[in-house]
Amino acid sequence: MHEDLLTQEVLNPTSPALAKIQNFTGTYPKQLWALAFTEMWERFCFYGNRALLTVFMAKHLMMSDGDANLKYGSIQAFVYAFTFIGGLFADKILGFKKSLLWGGLLMILSSLLLFINPETLFFPGICLLIIGTGFFKPNISTMVGELYKTGDARRDAGFGLFYSFINIGALFAGIVCVWAYEHYGANVSFGLSGLFMAIGLFVFLITKKDLGPIGNVPAHIAKSSNGKKYEWLVYLGSVLVLPIIYLLITNTKYTDLFMYIIGPATLIYLFIEMRKYTMAEQKKLWAALIFIFFSIFFWAFFEQSGGSLNLFAADNLHRNLLGFTISPLIVNNASNAFFVILFSPILGLAWVTLAKKKLEPNGVIKFGIAFLFLALAFYIFYYTKFFADTQGKTSLNVFTLAYFVITFGELALSPIGLSLMTKLSPKPLWGVMMGMWFLASAYGQYVAGILGAGMSSANPNETLLVKLATYCAGYKQLAIYALIAGIILIIISPVIRKLMQEVK
Repeated sequence: MHEDLLTQEVLNPTSPALAKIQNFTGTYPKQLWALAFTEMWERFCFYGNRALLTVFMAKHLMMSDGDANLKYGSIQAFVYAFTFIGGLFADKILGFKKSLLWGGLLMILSSLLLFINPETLFFPGICLLIIGTGFFKPNISTMVGELYKTGDARRDAGFGLFYSFINIGALFAGIVCVWAYEHYGANVSFGLSGLFMAIGLFVFLITKKDLGPIGNVPAHIAKSSNGKKYEWLVYLGSVLVLPIIYLLITNTKYTDLFMYIIGPATLIYLFIEMRKYTMAEQKKLWAALIFIFFSIFFWAFFEQSGGSLNLFAADNLHRNLLGFTISPLIVNNASNAFFVILFSPILGLAWVTLAKKKLEPNGVIKFGIAFLFLALAFYIFYYTKFFADTQGKTSLNVFTLAYFVITFGELALSPIGLSLMTKLSPKPLWGVMMGMWFLASAYGQYVAGILGAGMSSANPNETLLVKLATYCAGYKQLAIYALIAGIILIIISPVIRKLMQEVK
């Protein structure tokens, strides 16, 4: 309790420095632009590396498609798991600014190793990427939120702009890094990720003074004579844990063990905590757990984009899109971000229009709709088999159409997830429930790798026609499962709505 009170002193709402920031005029505070620009290049670094993970492991490290998918799932799972851990260390010891700087430096070092010798240093570099992203990603968005007073109606517009920059970074990464890989090699592509991360970090360094007290070291650490020691212990610990991360991602059986333990342990902790609250509050928490459970499956299907769909694009697609020649890997890694940027404002206006007419679906129905879009998208991925030639190459146009559809599924689910966690949780459990939401993403990535491996041909020398048939059969199964999940959510929505009570 004492530590919580001290932490809040840093961002005392009566602080003149904070008040000066939050009493901005216009739509956006000036600090938002620097934070958004920094995040854009961090996302460029992350998605630039992600675009090559499965392809590099399969084509350069000579893994089977199944092994590459399993390793991809492990890597992505730990990225999201350590996002939760990095957020805790930032909140309790480092503060958001130092956490962001440390994470960014680790990500730059990761790209440097991959640039020097990607074949030999691939897994050490990826370990640094996991830890670095864990310290960086959860904390910059927290600082964005603190630019606004509680109840400021401009907050949503600010996060909308921030979200756009995230997708711009992902779009550029999918184009630039894949283009560099195909024309100059993997090391150049990995190097570009680090170069642009360095640009983003430099911008943050020269503008962080404008953030005032936002993101500073927690007061109890700043006032403690041992504060610096705790800070350096975090830095040392994040380096010492690297061999453990290496062991976990290179031996997927250890990943399995980690995932078998962390989820149940977190649930047990939550169930113990839930006993402290009223029956009404417990019902809301059960509703939140239902959303978390279904989100695991959504991300397990959606994240085939970095796994099996990446390999499918590399091997089984023509290079013609609407009459233009383009790399299928670029389409696979950039089209989703492109469609999000293009259609996110339009869908937002559609929800507003429906809300005025009192027709906007509630959060449960939106989750169900997201799965229906997901089902349609994977049915289209499956349907590409009917456009294949005798060599096993199929239509990039149909493939891109599937990404157009899947984007609406993401837009129906992703923006409301974190919001629902805060709406359905008592304030003392916000951190725990946010952590569980990210942990659900980690499980989704983990399951994505398992599903991708299951859809891969057992023989690495199999013909493209056999690979096409195997992947498409798997996508058809995912379409069926997504359809069932969406229907179940819509059917049980009255029950979930009762648990949610007045929350929409």
